[in-house]
Parts: sequence; structure tokens; C-alpha cells
Amino acid sequence: MTERGTNAYKQLSEVPPPVARAVRAARTAGFAYSCRPEQGRLLHALAGGATGTIAETGTGCGVGLAWLAAGAGPGVRLVSVERDAGRAALAAGLFADDARVTVLHGEWPAIAAHGPFDLLVLDGGGQGKTPGDTPADPRALLAPHGTVVIDDFTPSTTWPPRHEGAVDHARVHWLTHPALRATELRLAPDLATVIGTRRD
Repeated sequence: MTERGTNAYKQLSEVPPPVARAVRAARTAGFAYSCRPEQGRLLHALAGGATGTIAETGTGCGVGLAWLAAGAGPGVRLVSVERDAGRAALAAGLFADDARVTVLHGEWPAIAAHGPFDLLVLDGGGQGKTPGDTPADPRALLAPHGTVVIDDFTPSTTWPPRHEGAVDHARVHWLTHPALRATELRLAPDLATVIGTRRD
């Protein structure tokens, strides 16, 4: 989830209908931290390649999940987990008519029971960015050759990558993870995402 992400949709009119509904719900709820459009378009494209299950941590009001659902095929299951009960209920309501989608209320490890995943989007836990947030284990959660997405990085041109003057240990963790082939994608001048594919 990105600060001011919801506001990034103010000038956009052509987004998939589920995304438009989720953005309206986020605005009504006063939730500012939705998935940005640049990230959403990437998720939409990646979801199109999934054949099994897609998972997301940090549902928020469902904007990122909406991009995933809009891109995923009819036989793909989507599971998202949100720690805030009100937001989880709101998002579940948005997808009540989509049998592919399950929204869980709980901490991010709750998704493990629904794996392994073709695509795992770590947006609200499991990234290892904050103290006490243990990074997700791609070996345990990803299907063979599955993809993990870790968003909301500030672009860096140095190695090791730095953020606010210090080494960005979370980004180093994912870019050098022995179970992944990983790279950083710059989606906007102020936004980067790390994507990794499980090696086996």
C-alpha cells in the first residue's frame, strides 16, 4: 500500500470496473494507502499468467486485489488477507459476487494455508521492511517457478541499494535471495518493485 495511492486515481477514468469500485470504496472510507495505478497495471499483467492461486497480503480496501482479479483467468483463485477487520469486511463485500476471491481477516501468515501460490504479492506483511516483520519464505509459499512481488520501494541506483541514507536491507534480502531469480523494476520516478521467480 502506498501513501496517497488512492489519490493517484483522481485523473484516471479508464481502469477495470472492479478497480473503479474499489477506489470509490477507499475514498468513501477515507483510506489513502491504496495500490498505485503503476503497480496495479503490473499486477494486472502478472495475474494473467497465473493458473492456480494468487495471494496478497494487505488487502486495504481492495484496490490491488481488484487489479489482480481483473487480470486473472476464470479458473484462478485469489486469496487476500487484511489485519483490519473493517477493511477486510469492506473488501469482502466488494468481491461477494466473485467466487474466485476470498478475503481473510487476520495477520499475513494466514495465507499460508491456501498455498502454494503462482503469484504472491507482499503488500501488507511478509516484506521484512519493518522490525518484527519476518520476510515470507518463497520456498514454502510459492509453487515451482511461482512469482513473488514486493512493492513500495524508492528507486536506487547504487549497490547495495540505499533508502534514507542507509542500506535497504529488505531490498537486499529479496534481490539476493538464493531461492529466487529477482530484479527491481522502476515503475515511476519515485516507485520501484522487486519481482522474484522461484528457481525450482
